[in-house]
Amino acid sequence: VNVLLWWEPFGRPRRMADCRRRYNITGCRLSADRSRYAEAQAVLFHHRDLALHGAGGLPRGPPPRPPRQLWVWMNFESPSHSPGLRGLAGLFNWTMSYRRDSDVFVPYGYLYAPPTPRPFVLPRKTRLVAWVISNWNEEHARVRYYRQLKEHLAIDVYGARGLALAEGGVVETVSAYKFYLAFENSQHTDYITEKLWRNAFAASAVPVVLGPRRANYERFIPPDSFIHVDDFPSPRLLATYLKFLDKNKPIYRRYFAWRKKYEVHVTAFWDEHFCKVCEAVRAAGNQIKTVRNLASWFES
Repeated sequence: VNVLLWWEPFGRPRRMADCRRRYNITGCRLSADRSRYAEAQAVLFHHRDLALHGAGGLPRGPPPRPPRQLWVWMNFESPSHSPGLRGLAGLFNWTMSYRRDSDVFVPYGYLYAPPTPRPFVLPRKTRLVAWVISNWNEEHARVRYYRQLKEHLAIDVYGARGLALAEGGVVETVSAYKFYLAFENSQHTDYITEKLWRNAFAASAVPVVLGPRRANYERFIPPDSFIHVDDFPSPRLLATYLKFLDKNKPIYRRYFAWRKKYEVHVTAFWDEHFCKVCEAVRAAGNQIKTVRNLASWFES
């Protein structure tokens, strides 16, 4: 299967993944060489670059669009941060995103049951609550909630407005904390990012989440693996509960019961995404369709 990247995401050239070695996906040829357009079974268009270049940057031919070629729209930002969706109706055959109803569904992470679970050892916890944030915006619900929560609880903030991360980065730093604020920059269906999967789960901190509704999180993770801000009528009561857990080790440890069965997979950008398209193209055979109204689907 030949897959062509029309733009490399964010304009950053990269070595193409070996899909066979990394993901056991065979017969996959990835390229960013536009001279191979005519032979590509699928062409990938990254939305942020599409928004930057405009629809005029799409392939115009010659040759014209081959009859069975799939155009795949790829986006991992939320609708709030995806400008220019309106003019894209009827252009693409497939969608690839974090949404479960995408044609190619690639979440930011997932839990899986290994054949033989490894014993889970909780790292030593010496601190209470951490938050890592690079894009600080006073208008965001997450910043407003943080401002209320910190009135009742000490929170160590890293990144844009706070402390520097330790050597080894986010996971290394957060693993010393009992709780992590996995607050999304906007609230949308299935928009659950590395803030949960890597910053909290991979660091063995209990995520306190602000994003879609609790029921949406429970489609992907066990109900007792996280704390949702919506579980409490106010930030003050959430703070009271976190302090209670801090003093009650057996109850705190229940948030890790799921570790007996599951391990965490954090999705690798962008290799995994490109290889998954290859796999999907092969599985689809000759099926072809058109995404009639991209904006109304993605913003729903």
